[in-house]
Amino acid sequence: MTVSNKKIATSWQTSFKRNFWNWRTIAQLIFLAIIITCSILAWNTLARNMRNSGLAISFDFLSDPASFDIADSPFPYKASDSYTKALQVGLLNSLKAIAVSIISATVVGVTVGVSRLSNNWLLKQLARVYVEVLRNTPLLLQLFFWYSAIFLTLPSASDRISLGFATLAKDGITIAALKMTLSSEFCALVLGLTMFSSAFIAEIVRGGILSVPKGQTEAAKALGLTNFQTMRKIVLPQALRVIIPSLTSQYVNIAKNSSLAIAIGYTDIYRIASTTINQTGRPVNVILIIMGVYLAMSLTISASMNLLNRQFQIVER
Repeated sequence: MTVSNKKIATSWQTSFKRNFWNWRTIAQLIFLAIIITCSILAWNTLARNMRNSGLAISFDFLSDPASFDIADSPFPYKASDSYTKALQVGLLNSLKAIAVSIISATVVGVTVGVSRLSNNWLLKQLARVYVEVLRNTPLLLQLFFWYSAIFLTLPSASDRISLGFATLAKDGITIAALKMTLSSEFCALVLGLTMFSSAFIAEIVRGGILSVPKGQTEAAKALGLTNFQTMRKIVLPQALRVIIPSLTSQYVNIAKNSSLAIAIGYTDIYRIASTTINQTGRPVNVILIIMGVYLAMSLTISASMNLLNRQFQIVER
């Protein structure tokens, strides 16, 4: 091939690549325009239907008195307060349950996941049964079980069971040292989310550990490290590169699954929003608020885990 032919071929390839990228850009812009158009049409249809029904997409009702009490409130609240304050109570209750569930599910999940790889046959089989039972039964059913079979069977407040550091009763768990009482509904929700999610986290941890080459473990043993030191200093830090991306999905699922709290009567944001809908007759308005809240929580968890994931990724030179 002559020099001129090479130049023609190179020029043609460059032109083709440029045109190809231009077409990809045009296709993306067309797709984006279609999405925006469909969104505008859907919003206009919704607004028109609501106007025809005598309603409007307005949030003025949020300043009206809520006119209902909330038993489990993290800050002073009374029935004469606005719907906005009632929803704030529900949001804080949801965040409290989600945060505690994420921490406890991680601790239990890591423990069970490591136990599934134990040399102790009994411990390994117990961890396997734990995972298989909890992963293959619905979360809603588990919530009903923990609430009705555990907390509703506790004695009344006058006959509390004392454990030294805490007392148990049907109305909840009182921790004397912290001067704090956790309602039965909150405890049942956290227990259900913890047990259910930890079973999935255990499998994620087990898979992450198995992804670490066995040579790492053999080298650690050759250096005289114990099994615990090998797991903590050698295996888990490397396994986190595989564990964290999958762990993000489980944390997001915990946040979304917390909406099942309404089934056992816990006053999270979803339950308070449902009461607000019944009283105001503004289902679309309130649902938009709930969707925005859960979307914000999920995106915040994802963004936080992505930042954490970057800290454990191998930086290429």
